[in-house]
Amino acid sequence: MKKILYIIAAVAIIAILIIRLKGNKETTKNRVFQYDKEQAIGVQTLTIKPEGTSNNTFYAGTFEPNKETRLSADIQGKINSIKVDAGSIVKAGQELIQLDNSLLKLQQQTVEIQIEGLEADVKRYSVLAKADAIQGVQLEKSELALKSANVQRATLLEQISKTTIVAPFSGIVTAKLTEVGAYAAPGVPLLQLTDISLLKFTANVPEKELSQFKMNQLYTLSADVYSETPLTGKVTMTGSKSNMGNSYPVQLSVSNTSDLKIKAGMFGKVQMKSSDTENHIIIPASAIVGSNIQPQVYLVKNGKAVLQSITLANRIQNKVIVAAGLVAGDIIVTNGFINLFDGANVSITN
Repeated sequence: MKKILYIIAAVAIIAILIIRLKGNKETTKNRVFQYDKEQAIGVQTLTIKPEGTSNNTFYAGTFEPNKETRLSADIQGKINSIKVDAGSIVKAGQELIQLDNSLLKLQQQTVEIQIEGLEADVKRYSVLAKADAIQGVQLEKSELALKSANVQRATLLEQISKTTIVAPFSGIVTAKLTEVGAYAAPGVPLLQLTDISLLKFTANVPEKELSQFKMNQLYTLSADVYSETPLTGKVTMTGSKSNMGNSYPVQLSVSNTSDLKIKAGMFGKVQMKSSDTENHIIIPASAIVGSNIQPQVYLVKNGKAVLQSITLANRIQNKVIVAAGLVAGDIIVTNGFINLFDGANVSITN
């Protein structure tokens, strides 16, 4: 009898559990949103119309200084004075650093005294030699000694001149690498001098567009931070070897503004005006779904979204030129891709 009661109790418990599970399932089903695939999805569209590619193409690049060098001394010596600081604007030939030359000047004084004495000897021996009072060899020795002393003086004067370091060209001191009291030596950089009155602008151009840039031709440029200031650049070099992205460097020479506000290292763009007058199928890049290898768009046909594969010819800023897959009059979806699928019912909201 007890066994039967146990069986009945177990069956009752199982029945209660099943009833509760069914109830939970119904509750969960009611709470979860059930998407109706037959419901029309609101989308924004664009009707394709052929248009000309009048948009200009821009190539990004970097401004570099026309000339830049690190100055060092030609001879060894202690730095007595530095007449400029970082940020100083200097002219070509302006004195920048003075090295200690006191010992060299003392040596120069010694040589000057020797020259004075030798010149007197040459004058005296010349008179005596004409009168046959001395042998001509004595005069020759004095003349050779005088020439040697003059060479020594010229050498010292050259060494003294090299104790004054001057600017090789006009520019801005962009780095001060030493201080007064330090020891200068050949090859040890002391100052960095940069000329930005004339700039070099280098942009990387894709292989198929490299032919658009002609040597010595003028193009319009701008710096990103001063986009309202137009600049003119002349092509001075087109690369002969591509980089890893299969693009080639194109370098242009650009005159800076009068206040030198374009700095070395700034980013900018060079503008290439399009000469293509033919009309093309052009769509927003945001309308493309899928990958770059297999781009697709959604067409709207008979109230339904139809996925269509396309072939791209080129990209112009935020638009693309379609080579195949679309024709004039086609309606494509440009916005409202959430829950959109091939064959979905759509309603145009724009």
